[in-house]
Amino acid sequence: MYKNTGQNLFTVFTLAFLFLFAAPPAPVAQEEFDFGTIELISVVGNTRIEANTIATYLTVNVGDSFDPQAIDASLKTLFATGLFADVVMERSGNTLVIRVIENPIINRIVFEGNSRLKEDDFVEEVELRSRMIYTRAKVRSDVQRILELYRRSGRFAAVVEPKVIQREQNRVDLVFEISEGPRSRVSRINFIGNRVFSDKKLRGVIATNEARWWKFFASNDTYDPDRLQFDREEIRQHYLDSGYADIRIVSAVAELTPDQRDFFITFVVNEGEKYSFGVISVESDIKALPEKLIQNMVTVEEGQTYSATKVENTVENITNIAGILGFAFLDIRPEVERDRQNRTISINFRVFEVPRTYIERIDIHGNVRTLDRVIRREFRLAEGDAFNSLRVERSEQRLQLLGFFREVEIEQLPGSQDDLVVLDVTVEEQATGEFSLGFGYSSFDGFIFDTSISERNFLGKGQQITLGFLLSSRRKNINIAFTQPYFLNRNMIAGINVFRQDFSNREAGFETKTTGITLNLRFPITEYISLGTRYTLRQDKIQIPEQFLFNPFLAESVGNNTTSSIGYSISYINLDDFRFPTKGQQIIFSQDFAGVGGNIRYLRSSLEADLYRPITGEWVVHVGLEAGYIKGLGQRVRINDRFFLGNPRFRGFDVAGVGPIDTSTGQFLGGNIFYVATVGVLIPLGDFAEELGFQLSAYVDAGTLYNAELPEFLINCVPDEMQDCRIPLFFDNGDPIVRDSGALRVAVGIGLIWDSPFGPVRLDVAMAILKQPFDRTQTIQFNVGTRF
Repeated sequence: MYKNTGQNLFTVFTLAFLFLFAAPPAPVAQEEFDFGTIELISVVGNTRIEANTIATYLTVNVGDSFDPQAIDASLKTLFATGLFADVVMERSGNTLVIRVIENPIINRIVFEGNSRLKEDDFVEEVELRSRMIYTRAKVRSDVQRILELYRRSGRFAAVVEPKVIQREQNRVDLVFEISEGPRSRVSRINFIGNRVFSDKKLRGVIATNEARWWKFFASNDTYDPDRLQFDREEIRQHYLDSGYADIRIVSAVAELTPDQRDFFITFVVNEGEKYSFGVISVESDIKALPEKLIQNMVTVEEGQTYSATKVENTVENITNIAGILGFAFLDIRPEVERDRQNRTISINFRVFEVPRTYIERIDIHGNVRTLDRVIRREFRLAEGDAFNSLRVERSEQRLQLLGFFREVEIEQLPGSQDDLVVLDVTVEEQATGEFSLGFGYSSFDGFIFDTSISERNFLGKGQQITLGFLLSSRRKNINIAFTQPYFLNRNMIAGINVFRQDFSNREAGFETKTTGITLNLRFPITEYISLGTRYTLRQDKIQIPEQFLFNPFLAESVGNNTTSSIGYSISYINLDDFRFPTKGQQIIFSQDFAGVGGNIRYLRSSLEADLYRPITGEWVVHVGLEAGYIKGLGQRVRINDRFFLGNPRFRGFDVAGVGPIDTSTGQFLGGNIFYVATVGVLIPLGDFAEELGFQLSAYVDAGTLYNAELPEFLINCVPDEMQDCRIPLFFDNGDPIVRDSGALRVAVGIGLIWDSPFGPVRLDVAMAILKQPFDRTQTIQFNVGTRF
């Protein structure tokens, strides 16, 4: 037993020794694994692509071995070109055979089933084009691009099915069959966690709206991921401006219903506590800008409800005023100290002086049509000037106001030195030619038809040309206007206007036909103050009906008159919106002197002033004044040059229904002096009315028109003898023939304005509470118009 055990151990040790110390086996000869040499490369199946071209994509050449790894790499390279639908590599003796099936060439691309989006929209988005190589990967990519276009427009149920139609010579027609589906509207917007503000209030803050049947032309009731992010920030900013500095928007989720027709959007908020401003202090590192001076620029006070916007406004206010004082290079950092126990936020406005930076150059991109000089002249600074962020911002605003560009972006790039910057201006041009056709109705003109064609950027020089025509029951106007900005390479606007105007003043019993030309020149004095000058030469032909030929009030104005006048206007305008202003003011004073040639001589002055101020919430108060005075120089003022007052300038009264009147005929005579004052309030009607575009205003109009400056006359005189027989302007019973009272008139009313998709619509209901017996009133006034 023990003997066998010793033999076994000996055997184990012997095998172990041989394994550890025996010499390794001799290497196998390389020729035993030799793959052979490629003597010929043969390409089969190619019809369009040359064999030599295909060989250039290979990683093996004639003379190389049949290495499987190298051949596999060549196979992948050929597939990666996108030229082939299939590639097979095989060995035939010492020949490498490459069998290919070429991808077809796209003959044409067709889009079918689209009605909401135009074919041009797809062409700009897809990558495939006619005469390009067809590949499935690119088709799938273009399908996703088309679907993304529909999702941006709110159509998440859209389906795109690509179809291929085979043609001869390995060509195909690619057809995208589109089923657009309905718009996926936002059915509901929910808020979770809001205690301070109601769901209704928060819905009014965001841009996205809930879809409702009456919102025919709404565009914000579809889901847009970018708009959702914007809404998220709007909610956050609303809370920050209301004192909730700890506000967190936990999530904003949009869920699509299974039928892909509706979205449910849910915002989850964590409001936190409300804070007030604590100690407000100022610290300045600039000796020439003392802290006491900066303290007067601070617009927040201790104890006020905290508002992030107020802090930003204070920083902007300090920057603006300091810039005016010559300190353009400032860095203002609000240092915030939050007291959670007392719920106050103390702010220290720290003012640093930063090193001066200069503009090395201004680079402009994207202006295909607009000349560089048209863009550069809108800049408030030039190359070599000290950098000023306020002037850069103002320059960007001025470029936007031109109306030539869809997008304007000014980026600050490092210059060639540390103290130099490059202003990189990128613009995206838009169409500047306009053709408009308008229809409307007003209490003054009746039905209106007007059309015009204009070009606001003629030849890319910023020049404007306009041809307009207007036709109504009262007026027939045609005019041709040309405007040249930066006249003589100076900051002046020159223009010329040739016009023909036919006007029927039924209330005064006369018609005028006017042909003339106006030359004007306007230039800015400051950023908001401008001065305009003009010269007008016109020929007026005044006609009256036969029954009024012997009316001395009209007869002296009948015939042809030539007016040659010069004038000026000085204006101050800083309204936030020219169409529906809510803040700002405008003051315009004008004077015209007629007598530089011609046979008409007068001096006319006019004043127009408006003030808009928000008072609380969305309530806006408007105070306005309009006044005019004309004085004949050595002659009486012709009736067509006088002022007439009534609708629409003075609501509650008929057209030309206020002022001097010939009681024997009922004809209004106009006056030389007038004024109208207005006090109104814009009343918000709530979210529903605001979404529909309705606004309500209540107002009081007060004013008068007087001083007809009429001659004495004889009732029974023939026209040739009028200058020889004169009696006072009274009837036999002593009553005056002409009623000319400067007494104050007052009207109160309400106005409903609808900013409809077809144009502005206004309905006024006004009542004259202070008037004269001979005035003509009008309670309801309606105006509607559209342009397309």
